[in-house]
Amino acid sequence: MNIFRLTGDLSHLAAIIILLLKIWKTRSCAGISGKSQILFALVFTTRYLDLLTSFISLYNTTMKVIYIGCAYATVYLIYMKFKATYDGNHDSFRMEFLVVPVGGLACLVNHDFSFLEILWTFSIYLESVAILPQLFMISKTGEAETITTHYLFFLGLYRALYLFNWIWRFYFEGFFDMIAIVAGMVQTILYCDFFYLYVTKGQGISLKILHQ
Repeated sequence: MNIFRLTGDLSHLAAIIILLLKIWKTRSCAGISGKSQILFALVFTTRYLDLLTSFISLYNTTMKVIYIGCAYATVYLIYMKFKATYDGNHDSFRMEFLVVPVGGLACLVNHDFSFLEILWTFSIYLESVAILPQLFMISKTGEAETITTHYLFFLGLYRALYLFNWIWRFYFEGFFDMIAIVAGMVQTILYCDFFYLYVTKGQGISLKILHQ
């Protein structure tokens, strides 16, 4: 495992923990898109079905279980435990506009037309756009809490680091996965405006400028 993948995984884990702690400590899921979290839960579920069929390493298995568990814990907190604080009016992005096209694309463009491979490809494509409901929600409210911006930053950093991971693997391992790379680039592009504002505006970020 190279340093880019390790730090990417840690950034991803940091984003998830930041979000869970934000919800639990404030006893509120205000500003958090439940729809994005449902999509991420779907991403992890469809990607890690290989937990039932193969074992790669203890690290690999542990991280997969943590991602799945935290994803569903987040969905539970938003839609069950703290549902009174959930802002469904602003979280209005239509998930089917992402899930249906992504499902069709996964059936058409994949490495192997098999059940697990199609689901893995579906998860890769869906992850690249799963943050859109969250960004759409922020665009409607015009601002984001500091802790939410940290969550988005680390989530975007994870994907950017994975791009370097794929470059490393190409040069040192001869590994090249066009599907994962293209999807990762799309996901990173979606964060570009946010990254710029996060770095230049700091913690007191207001995302109204995104739409001026």
